[in-house]
Amino acid sequence: MKKPSPAALSGFAYSRPFFEELVDSALAHARKLGASDAGAEASEGCGLSVSVRKGELETVERNRDKSLGVTVYSGNRRGNASTSDFSPEAVRQTVQAAWDIARFTAEDPVAGLPDEQDIAQAQPDLDLFHPWALTSEQAATMAMECEAAALSTDRRITNSEGAGVSAQQSHFFSAHTHGFRGGYASSRHSMSVAPIAGRGDGMQRDAWYTSMRNAADLASPQAVGRYAAQRALSRLKSRKIKTTQCPVLFESPLAAGLLGAFVQAVSGGALYRKSSFLIDSLGKKVLPGHVDLFEDPFVPRGKGSSPFDEEGVRAAPRQVVEGGRVQGYFLSTYSARKLGMKTTGNAGGSHNLTLSSRLTRPTDDLDEMLRKLGTGLFVIELMGSGVNYVTGDYSRGASGFWVENGRIAYPVQEITIAGNMRDMLKGIQAIGADTYNYGAKTVGSILIDRMKVAGS
Repeated sequence: MKKPSPAALSGFAYSRPFFEELVDSALAHARKLGASDAGAEASEGCGLSVSVRKGELETVERNRDKSLGVTVYSGNRRGNASTSDFSPEAVRQTVQAAWDIARFTAEDPVAGLPDEQDIAQAQPDLDLFHPWALTSEQAATMAMECEAAALSTDRRITNSEGAGVSAQQSHFFSAHTHGFRGGYASSRHSMSVAPIAGRGDGMQRDAWYTSMRNAADLASPQAVGRYAAQRALSRLKSRKIKTTQCPVLFESPLAAGLLGAFVQAVSGGALYRKSSFLIDSLGKKVLPGHVDLFEDPFVPRGKGSSPFDEEGVRAAPRQVVEGGRVQGYFLSTYSARKLGMKTTGNAGGSHNLTLSSRLTRPTDDLDEMLRKLGTGLFVIELMGSGVNYVTGDYSRGASGFWVENGRIAYPVQEITIAGNMRDMLKGIQAIGADTYNYGAKTVGSILIDRMKVAGS
């Protein structure tokens, strides 16, 4: 196998044809050893990350990694091995290692490649690759502009945890013996800053970032810096509140976390292990009738977009929740077989999800959502990972704002919010039009009718 020049593909040291040849040689060797089935994936990633603090350059990191992963089957026995060495001898040794594991591991009756009828054939271009020809000097300049914008917003912005700019890109090719062949290049670029407001015991920190496939779509350094500073300033003079029960409004970035908890609870691994509070929820109403959840793998430039899942199974748009009822789980081939179902093309996770309410109007911005909240808690930060997926019990440290008569009264901190995810999901009263995209999830702020708030 002849390695192409680094110039053959923008930013990459290896080309798609090289990866195809590498994968094909791995599959051929697996067959030669006697494997009943096999799959392989070759990938490469590279990027630049720069961080600054208080106007000084802190770190410049360049990353470049590569990998060949091989899965080999001996009937219902499966073995995996990987290497970062692409030499012919290393490829043979890696396949041999996977084969040795497969021969001596226990049988698993549902182990195996996806069924051939589920394999993706059409592979549309979803516009996911936008390399950013960024030098370390340019990245440092952008990060410093972002931090400077935060520090100059108000004299009460007294410090900074720093700002950073990252440009990342990768590509892969995958194939297996049930007829799948495919791969693509993708990119992800970001910029962030974390300013500190106040002094002494009254200091408050907040942060903001922007992340896109195409660097041209990023927010400006000045906009990111100013908004992060405004968030930190808004939290000055935070106080505790007395323990109470009240409605809780989750800011849209945190609402994406609630959606993530739902996705985890209706994903195959949790379901077949019976470690989910939403076991046997298919067809059942677990959200209010005004709530829908849609999955679309084909959004151009989407952060959760892909023409197929990690097993090469075709992806497709679908209604996951309709009128509050669960219409489908998130299943890989393995978890689907464990449950006696069909794969949903979600090996590797969910695709672009949009949670919406049929009651939401275009005018339901954050101010309107605060009016709907009335008197209660508006949460903008959560601490800890207090979700018990078996029982649904939910308890997180939080900070945000106390709201009275639909208007923010004062910032609050050092509180804990608690409830049960079953009740929280059913208690969704409204979803805002202030949508925020967090990775593969898009959702507005979420208003929940009642939660326990532990304070002083």
